[in-house]
Amino acid sequence: MFKQGSVALVTGAATGIGRACAEAFAAAGCTVVLADRDADRGQQTARELDALRVKTLFVQTDVSDAEQVRHLHERIMSTFGRLDAACNNAGIEGASGPLAEQGVDDFDQVIAVNLRSVFLCMREQIPLMLKSGGGAIVNMASVAGLVGFAGSAAYCASKGGVVQITRTAALDYAEQGIRVNAVCPGVIATEMIERYTGGSQQAAAQMAAMHPMNRMGAPREIADTVVWLCSSQSSFVTGQALAVDGGLVAR
Repeated sequence: MFKQGSVALVTGAATGIGRACAEAFAAAGCTVVLADRDADRGQQTARELDALRVKTLFVQTDVSDAEQVRHLHERIMSTFGRLDAACNNAGIEGASGPLAEQGVDDFDQVIAVNLRSVFLCMREQIPLMLKSGGGAIVNMASVAGLVGFAGSAAYCASKGGVVQITRTAALDYAEQGIRVNAVCPGVIATEMIERYTGGSQQAAAQMAAMHPMNRMGAPREIADTVVWLCSSQSSFVTGQALAVDGGLVAR
């Protein structure tokens, strides 16, 4: 699936889908770079991968900050000298409520973390991959980037933007050995969803029922898709926004 010595980056790698992606890249034989704002949990994840004899590097990073993103990628090159795969996963949900009641600061923060960060990261990743002879990028979008959800204007806008910037980057570099795709998860059982449901079993059941499969997804199900899209097994796949959603958008 991956050449020996391949280096994979995951942002938002301390918890949830990002952590599962880091573990899946490690299981596939990659050296793994983990980036997250949460230094304690990011370093803990890195230590656990180290214990499995996987080469890792953790870099505390706010991916909405251009200078920190530049520093992250400089560390990758100074440490490993290459970048073969990247999953731009970091994201936040923001506040919920009708659009006219949304605050400007909250909207701007969601766009900065969920969308601007993808632009900043790809702007650094693509030149590094070109130097290495190619690579693959997966951006974490959402079914909320494919269909609308009431009360989630900023989140839907940010994830729709991720889908479109993914398609554009894929076209820009299709002939240069870089593939760019997006994954659009349905509701995945993570801490983000626990915050949203407030621990209510009824709310969790309602979210599960949104999917024809009548369950939430697991982080590893998204991670396996990410790793596949970055591997040689998907060598003719680029510019796609792949829904991994238990059938949610098929309705």
